[in-house]
Amino acid sequence: MRESVFEVLRPEGLNHMEIHYDWKKDAFVLYAAREWDADTPFREYNRSFTVFSLRTPEARYCGHAETEALFGKHGLSGHLEKIKTLMRKGRHILLDSYYNEKLGIRFTNHIHSDRRGVNNLRSSLLMGGIRRHEPEEDEIDVFIDGMNLGRGMTFKNIAADIPMGGCKITVQMEPVDLENLDQVGFLAYANDRTRNTSGPDMRFPPALADVMKEHFSLHITGGPKGPLGPTGTPTAHGAHMAAKQGARFLWGSDSLEGKTVAVQGLGAVGFHLAEDYIRDGAKLVVCDLDPAAVRLLKEKHPGASVDVVEPSAILNVDADIFSPCAVGGILDAGNIPGLKFRMVMGPANNVLKASSQEEECVLADLLAARGVLYQVEWRHNIAGVMAGYEEYVHQQNASMERLMEKVGALCTEKTWENLNEAKREGITPTKRAYMAAEREVYGE
Repeated sequence: MRESVFEVLRPEGLNHMEIHYDWKKDAFVLYAAREWDADTPFREYNRSFTVFSLRTPEARYCGHAETEALFGKHGLSGHLEKIKTLMRKGRHILLDSYYNEKLGIRFTNHIHSDRRGVNNLRSSLLMGGIRRHEPEEDEIDVFIDGMNLGRGMTFKNIAADIPMGGCKITVQMEPVDLENLDQVGFLAYANDRTRNTSGPDMRFPPALADVMKEHFSLHITGGPKGPLGPTGTPTAHGAHMAAKQGARFLWGSDSLEGKTVAVQGLGAVGFHLAEDYIRDGAKLVVCDLDPAAVRLLKEKHPGASVDVVEPSAILNVDADIFSPCAVGGILDAGNIPGLKFRMVMGPANNVLKASSQEEECVLADLLAARGVLYQVEWRHNIAGVMAGYEEYVHQQNASMERLMEKVGALCTEKTWENLNEAKREGITPTKRAYMAAEREVYGE
């Protein structure tokens, strides 16, 4: 039997579950319900009904004891304990899950903290992207990804000076059909129920935001038709400013001329970051799974020093700076001792292969012991969420010029502060960044 919270909902005819955690008391409260009919036309969301509408006369509501008993009834008590353990590790306050069997959608918002959003005077309490996973993926792996990213969003929102709580949505489904307004409407409905402003992340097309805004909800940003367009340029700008401050910290100058920079991934962010480094006069070593991206970079900058290696070889490069711009989980206890970089500074999420903050800090210590300067990426990978907030607040009056100015200033000022305060306190920049954010989130 598949281990999943949705395998508790499905046989009971239920479609909504919440797992709440009070980390101060180490106490959980569960809730499950049937809140809509299987044939509810979600293409009518925000037309014939809203998030506040009672959608079925056949509603059923299960309190804590009944919901917990359902896990036991279906042989999934052990799965629930795994989820509780993950929530305890990261002090996540809520897993909010919505199931639509007819549409094949398993939606979960991994809410780490709502503290910054409670008094922000706006409809949304939270800000975090929506990411698609394949239906057959193991749920625990999906939830680990969602919780890690949700926790990162709490801290990223702090770093970006945004008054929103942090979360991340994971959706297990086949690729979305943007012409299927029941699918898009359900995603909009579930997102709005969780009081979240989202943006399409991995495996969801950016155009999802445009379709959702046109038909259902303004609580999503980042579509191609939006006022800001793609956020690759400002995200690269923030990582670039952080790297320059790292250079200033290590070598006494923020100039990167003559430095060797290894760039992993030349996608929507990495390509722009590579161009920033070329304009600095740096020597590049790059890799990408798509040879066309490498060719385009060399064609656009024929006079630049750009060497190419296979993706599997990028961690073996001897370089001053390593900028990861692709998938996460690339640095671990096995490969850190062999690194030949002086600094790791890039925009990729979850660079360290860890399932908890504590594990991240251990790996950051290993990097420091290796003589590698590293700052956790949420400290400077802030342009995406800043763009989302800029669009959410200003809608069609959102300004790329204003965004770029804010991103550059924050990443410059806060990176320099974090690196120097960490040195003064005798801890890693990653540890110091977490400690500063925790004081705000947890009151510690």
